[in-house]
Amino acid sequence: MYLYNSASHKRELFTPNSPDIVKMYTCGPTVYHFAHIGNLRTYIMEDILEKSLRYAGYNVKRVMNITDVGHLASDADTGEDKMLKGARRENKTVMEIAQYYTDAFFADCDALNIKRPDVVEPATNCIAEYIHIVETLIEKGKAYLAGGNVYFDTATLDKYYVFNDHDEDDLAVGVREGVEEDTNKRNKNDFVLWFTKSKFEDQALKWDSPWGVGYPGWHIECSGISMKHLGEDLDIHCGGIDNAFPHHTNEIAQSESYLGHKWCNYWFHVHHLNTDTGKMSKSTGEFLTVSLLKEKGYNPMVYRLFCLQSHYRRNLVFSWENLDNAAATYEKLIARIATLKEDGEVDQAAFDALKERFLTSLNNDLNTSLAITAVYDVLKAKCNDATKLAALKDFDYVLSLNLIEEAGKIRKQQEEEAAASADPEIDGLIEARTAAKKARNFAEADRIRDELKARGIEIIDTPQGTKWKRI
Repeated sequence: MYLYNSASHKRELFTPNSPDIVKMYTCGPTVYHFAHIGNLRTYIMEDILEKSLRYAGYNVKRVMNITDVGHLASDADTGEDKMLKGARRENKTVMEIAQYYTDAFFADCDALNIKRPDVVEPATNCIAEYIHIVETLIEKGKAYLAGGNVYFDTATLDKYYVFNDHDEDDLAVGVREGVEEDTNKRNKNDFVLWFTKSKFEDQALKWDSPWGVGYPGWHIECSGISMKHLGEDLDIHCGGIDNAFPHHTNEIAQSESYLGHKWCNYWFHVHHLNTDTGKMSKSTGEFLTVSLLKEKGYNPMVYRLFCLQSHYRRNLVFSWENLDNAAATYEKLIARIATLKEDGEVDQAAFDALKERFLTSLNNDLNTSLAITAVYDVLKAKCNDATKLAALKDFDYVLSLNLIEEAGKIRKQQEEEAAASADPEIDGLIEARTAAKKARNFAEADRIRDELKARGIEIIDTPQGTKWKRI
């Protein structure tokens, strides 16, 4: 499998540290509000990556955090704690907010067929791990105490910027436009490892530490949780492209300074879901959720297909028209699959050839649009229906679009409609009309047609035979 590595800026052959297991870490949600569909695009593509690795034969251990403390409104360690903001908005405790929106997040994941990671760890469970890492960084001269807070010293690094190129002068003390300056920092990009002098006297969650009562910074959480469950080396780290800087950049800085060696080999970043006004964001107060799509009548699988039709490293533009197009595509695809008959034996050679095309698309930097094309290749293939159904079921382990299940619903509905419309007397008249037409007794055929029409029955002549329905 070849994947684009954001750290090296090129596609690389994926080679895990151990042939026995792939260690995979994905940044989880900050559970102060519902996840919007832009957030969930990232989780869909991470789900595809994990399932593709498993499909290719790898054993995968995937870990994800739940951020329930420490994520401030600004990347510059300023602004209100997002969890406290959510608690104030809804007049609940921080832990009530965390539990409610964690449950809502996983309900959305279930609706979108996103597999739950092997380990899900709330940030508040690992305070001891963060404190140990911070203590070690101070001992190594990589962190300093200032103004009551503990900061990571980015000036101690040979290279701070990993995912994009900046001038080293950017490390000088200063702030971005619109961001309040933190005068405790020695360098512009130094970041908080541990708050002991909160800007908010009513900060809800605090713990004892060697530096006083306080709480962890956001960036230290992922390092601590990853090392706790996956050890000192990581194969692949995933997240949205907006996390590349500063969050993932800071994770690398603190993790490798703590460990003394390279931490993660591959970085997988999913690009934005945009609207006609820009990136979808909760900060605007207006965003789309899976629940809203369902209320509007969309099957969540339509949104999943919409995401898979585009490459994960390309910005995806959402509009209702684009989603309607995906809905029409999904409906037609399921209808075609529903025509396949479950009979005959699987042609193993044909199955293997179809699977090879599908696997090739996944191995090409997770090219899901080509993987969808491979589904249509199955439908057009010159093999029996049993082979086609076996291939589609196999592919859907990764795609997770409910292809076989939804097609089965259509077949069941058609069978029920046929059974409900069955009427031996009318069927007998239809057969008599057909016989009359064959005998060129058109007067009798017309009489039977008129009789049926008078009884509220419409006759439909098709190349496959005569059908009827009640009017």
